[in-house]
Amino acid sequence: MAYITCNHLTLGYDGREVVSDLSFLVEKGDYLCILGENGAGKSTLIKTLLCLQDRLGGEMIMGDGLNPYEIGYLPQQTMVQKDFPATVWEIVLSGTLSKCGRKLFYGKEEKRLARESMEKLGIWELRKLCFRHLSGGQKQRILLARALCATSKVLLLDEPITGLDPKVTKEFYQLTRQLNEEGISIIMVSHDIQAVAYASHILHIQQEASFYGTREEYEKSDYWKLFELQGGIKHE
Repeated sequence: MAYITCNHLTLGYDGREVVSDLSFLVEKGDYLCILGENGAGKSTLIKTLLCLQDRLGGEMIMGDGLNPYEIGYLPQQTMVQKDFPATVWEIVLSGTLSKCGRKLFYGKEEKRLARESMEKLGIWELRKLCFRHLSGGQKQRILLARALCATSKVLLLDEPITGLDPKVTKEFYQLTRQLNEEGISIIMVSHDIQAVAYASHILHIQQEASFYGTREEYEKSDYWKLFELQGGIKHE
């Protein structure tokens, strides 16, 4: 069974419909890239996948042992996040909070998990440094390590390369591909045309007639032709 199955979703907020008839799957090993113009419903879909917002219609089923708290989430960076006055170790370790249960303190298992995530992403040597003093690429690796502490199944990444230079962007994409090849399903929301090359599946959201299929199917579609012509969907 798929990790996430969405059938004919209608999404919106305050009773106002944003997008309807949205159907797609996220299976083990998938790399799903979610595209769409600003206001198309990507943020609303993220909140729905994280069970932070109710859908207006349709169904969303989580299977294959996936629980909502096991989706590792890397949000868009805000100025507050970029200037957060904490050490790298404190930030990554906070990603294990959902595993602490009723414990008041982090235990050996949580600390082991945080260290493994940091070593996997090559940032263990940064653990004592203050987050605010690091580069954009280092900060994204740290936040990705934090997200990894919550999951061994699904990572949800919201515009993760925004503000990164081309070299760091390429390194970040290669890192997500590596994690995907190790068995973690990736859901990446992006405006970047480069993201398509790393995906196994594409969900291109429009208010009507959204696209879902393999990357190969997408690259033969009119959706891709328009997206390619525009060079990606730019921020307003």
